[in-house]
Amino acid sequence: MIEHPMIIFMALLILGYGIFSKLAERSIVTPPMFFVVVGIVVSFLSVPLLQDGTKAPAVKILAELTLILVLFVDASTLDLQKLKKDRALPVRLLAIGLPLTMVLGALVALPLFPGEPVWKILLMALILSPTDAALGQAVVSSAHVPLRIRQTINVESGLNDGIALPPILVCLAFLSGEAHGEQGTVSYWALFVLKQFGFGPAIGGLVGWLGGLLVDTASRRGWMNHTFQQLASVALAVIAFSLAEWVHGNGFIAAFFAGMLLGSRTPEIRERIREFGEAESHAIVLFIFLLFGMILVPFSFPLWDWRALVYALLSLTVIRMLPVAVCLKGSGLSPGSIRFMGWFGPRGIASILYLLMVMLELGIEGYERIISIITLTIFLSIFLHGITAVPFSKAFSQRNSDE
Repeated sequence: MIEHPMIIFMALLILGYGIFSKLAERSIVTPPMFFVVVGIVVSFLSVPLLQDGTKAPAVKILAELTLILVLFVDASTLDLQKLKKDRALPVRLLAIGLPLTMVLGALVALPLFPGEPVWKILLMALILSPTDAALGQAVVSSAHVPLRIRQTINVESGLNDGIALPPILVCLAFLSGEAHGEQGTVSYWALFVLKQFGFGPAIGGLVGWLGGLLVDTASRRGWMNHTFQQLASVALAVIAFSLAEWVHGNGFIAAFFAGMLLGSRTPEIRERIREFGEAESHAIVLFIFLLFGMILVPFSFPLWDWRALVYALLSLTVIRMLPVAVCLKGSGLSPGSIRFMGWFGPRGIASILYLLMVMLELGIEGYERIISIITLTIFLSIFLHGITAVPFSKAFSQRNSDE
């Protein structure tokens, strides 16, 4: 263990921040802000991990494991029965708002970055389309914000990363094939769609459903204790991913469907699975934010210019807020509520993980521009949404009375 100082350093950071975490909840300082700033400071030091950057073996393992757990946990926390009863707002945001955000993100980028190929622009827009409610945790946990608004923001954040994944994979496959000189024949794309979007959901859904039923049955019969009920979240996510990859399906899609179709119907068991999965994934997520500050920000900083800044700000405002306004028109919400939901669409862990996935798959050369723009957008979001979460939530309570 002493040969791995980064692990010790991360443990000290988690403990150190954790001691003051309750106090931090009442301030504008969020865990992502703290870990990103520490990462930037550490980047000025001589750290072995930084020498290889994203090519370091540990980065690939951490990125894949974190994405698997995030997708599984996000999907498993959704109560499909409750969602069916109050699905109007989430469906509008996911079925209309999310695609509009993707399209608008690409259309705005095309004139700003005329030298970049369309597929790269589209990939950038797709990576920046998922939201991360955790960056504005004060919003989804604040009593100042109506329950319906909080639940909608949470559900949107939980599902849009999984929904954004398939088009990202298509872009990735096209750019990867282009890089290797492959011609995208009809048979190639038909087989790709079958493997990625057929095997992944089928295997993931089966693993989640059967695994959840097995945990329920074993628990009812007194075979399985609470600790191993909690551990089931990690086990099922990894099994779904591995089986899908084994048959050349997409493991990340499998992990998402395993969580969505989790077969456990016992509320207490689902809560234990959710709590443990969230705690485990949260620890790794904080490490990803640390790496974001250590590797991606220093790499991207020299490439930031006025075009990148303009796009990043538009991504967090117009590109997000206009589609939200369009899809929520006629929903009965006040203009203030719609603006509030539009603003709190932070770009966070899903965008970072998808960016790392792209960098690991395609490399860095030729993609420096979009990497820097995505990094700047996430960087601004971490601080702008973190700083405004508490005061905007309080202001919302005073100005709106929709619910």
